[in-house]
Amino acid sequence: MSAPSALELERRAFRARQSRRSIWISVGSTLVFAALVWVGIVSTPGWHAVQQSFFDPAQAWKSLPTIVEGLWLNLRVLFASAVCVLVLSILLAALRSLRGAVFFPIRAAVAIYTDLFRGLPLLIVLYLVGFGIPALGFFPRMPAGFWGTVALVITYTAYVSEVFRAGIDAVHPSQRLAARSLGLGYWQTLRLVVLPQALRKVTPALMNDFVSLQKDVGLISVLGAVDAVRAAQIQVALSYNFTPYLVAGLCFVVLAVPMIRLTDWYSARIARREQMGSVV
Repeated sequence: MSAPSALELERRAFRARQSRRSIWISVGSTLVFAALVWVGIVSTPGWHAVQQSFFDPAQAWKSLPTIVEGLWLNLRVLFASAVCVLVLSILLAALRSLRGAVFFPIRAAVAIYTDLFRGLPLLIVLYLVGFGIPALGFFPRMPAGFWGTVALVITYTAYVSEVFRAGIDAVHPSQRLAARSLGLGYWQTLRLVVLPQALRKVTPALMNDFVSLQKDVGLISVLGAVDAVRAAQIQVALSYNFTPYLVAGLCFVVLAVPMIRLTDWYSARIARREQMGSVV
């Protein structure tokens, strides 16, 4: 491999200088913007009262262990909900993709379910499931976290199944025809040919839904479950200070940021591959 020419070396040096210049300009403009925002906030008349009510370091440190203990319940609910939503969503998407007039009742039932629970606010579903179903007296007494998980699964399955269905419909019909011509049945074609391609197409959208689910697990506190949000609420009631709410919010942010960055990285990777003309 031949050494780069002097002209090429000069171009590389120029691009490196431009890159360093852009970095310094970005850092400087960010610091100036942050300083202006900070000065604007602390100059407001009520800043001193807000600082005492929401940014008390001693109260934050005191409430942190209780909130982290409650966050463990959120993590368990998140894991159980994500697994159930994934399985049920694929099943519903497959059922709604069934062809033939005989399957119309199944397609209609799935369509009604997805329309209903995509339209209902999650908070209403939590109240209906958490307080309505136990009142029937049919099921044994279960913890509030269980009913919160059920409500999350019902709501998010309606969203995610539509994402999967869009991915299945996006697979070119020639793929199905080629698989059927090789002797594969409907479910074999779906499992071995269609679903792998559909999953690849909808992965960024699924990751975004997972980020949203990470945030919404905090809503199970309305059922009385002592999660991070409820733990913060208890600490606020004891101290008459809102700092525990801020601590709970930061815990959820720390939980969500890695997944958000992973989603952005994967979306950018797919965009680069599409621009290169590669098979996605």
